[in-house]
Amino acid sequence: MAELTPDPVLYTARATSTGGRGGRAVSDDGILDVALTAPKELGGPGTGTNPEQLFAAGYSACFNSALAGVARREKIDATGSTVTANVAFGRAGDGYALAVELQVAIPGQDVADVDRLARAAHAVCPYSVATRGNVPVTITAVPAT
Repeated sequence: MAELTPDPVLYTARATSTGGRGGRAVSDDGILDVALTAPKELGGPGTGTNPEQLFAAGYSACFNSALAGVARREKIDATGSTVTANVAFGRAGDGYALAVELQVAIPGQDVADVDRLARAAHAVCPYSVATRGNVPVTITAVPAT
């Protein structure tokens, strides 16, 4: 698959981390400033956030925006939509790998319609484009609660 490069670049996010899983991540504008620690499940203290949580937050927010855009084009009300990203981390061969499950819900919409909209969002979401072919991503439409 050919690489996709933004042209023109509309925005560049910049963050710097120090200390890996036992350090800190700070955005260039200082709005994001978080302590990083390994989760308890990986032997850490679990007192800060971790790269997988940050990835889950970013992916779920980006996907929800893509979902809203797809719904808007189809004149479907996606108000109150939720996307929960479950990012699994584990061993793979000699290293580590991620897998993602996105659970998508839209209040007032049939699960079959949510599934169709979510699949269309998956085709255009920048995180989905970036992970395609590299990280297994499962999309699951769920009833809104």
